Amino acid sequence: MTPSRRVLAALALFAFTILLWYWGKPKDDTLVVYCAHDSVFAEGILQDFERETGIKVAARYDTEATKSLGLVELLVREKDRPRCDVFWNNEMLGTMDLAEQGVLAVYHGPGWDRIPVPYKDPDGRWAGFAARFRVHIVNTKALGIDDPRLAAMERSTVTGDLTRVAIAKPLYGTTLTHYVALWNIWGADGLKAWHSQMRKLGLRELNGNGAVKDAVARGACDYGFTDTDDFFAAKDAGYPVAMRPVRLESGQTICIPNTVSVVNGTRRQLAAQRLTDYLLSPSTELALARSKSRQIPLGPIADDQLPDEVRAMRPWVAEGIPLAPLAKSRTECLNWLRSQ
Repeated sequence: MTPSRRVLAALALFAFTILLWYWGKPKDDTLVVYCAHDSVFAEGILQDFERETGIKVAARYDTEATKSLGLVELLVREKDRPRCDVFWNNEMLGTMDLAEQGVLAVYHGPGWDRIPVPYKDPDGRWAGFAARFRVHIVNTKALGIDDPRLAAMERSTVTGDLTRVAIAKPLYGTTLTHYVALWNIWGADGLKAWHSQMRKLGLRELNGNGAVKDAVARGACDYGFTDTDDFFAAKDAGYPVAMRPVRLESGQTICIPNTVSVVNGTRRQLAAQRLTDYLLSPSTELALARSKSRQIPLGPIADDQLPDEVRAMRPWVAEGIPLAPLAKSRTECLNWLRSQ
């Protein structure tokens, strides 16, 4: 090859390399969202945001088995070089932990303004929206929704055969919040004793709330602990199921909102703030209330705009245990669960 041809070949290779770099380069205007909420419900909301604003969104979802905890830990690892712009979590305690570790940015927008005080960070690092509840799901061919065994499961001393009772592994998602609430009420020793007794009596620990719903709906278990959205999935599929809220010994419910926050260090701050306000808006809460998940709005929305099933659950919000005081217990409970 002549020197001139070698030069031309080198220039061609250089140009080809530049083209490959350009085609593979992430688009700087694409908003990166880490989302622990079920993709079947979140995708439509994010697509509506793209369509209405023209802002492109790339979403990374969590798995059912490690729901919420996986993305929380990823955000901590990426703290110094964040890849994510907005975190849409499906629970509140992990988000509060991220705020304390400096992962989340402060933003007091119009969305934050419309959310009630118990469900937002006073410093503006996150806000909640569109809640679910922890519930008992019952196979009505096996027992009634008022069966005393359900109430017995909510007390610190449990007896009887639990071989046909299911719960998700408590290390993750809303089941972790459930355990933290019990830890906070009963103390560490009380929860540990309850957990140990439940296991001895045959409680089945499954990979996620969806697996609990399936086991009860299909008759492999008589009842279990899950969330309202999973219950409605079983009901809509025609399974013989009923539900009632989990009531703590104080009579309070466990109301668990989604949360949204801007990640500290984002290079797309304005777009991230815009998505945050979009998720905290009445239109998003209404869309999730009318979706198959029947999530309960936290901000002001007229009752006559809501489906009957959502309207019936709305009083449970005011009965919810305050979650903010549970932040310290979360760390202690999580460390213990990891040792099991």
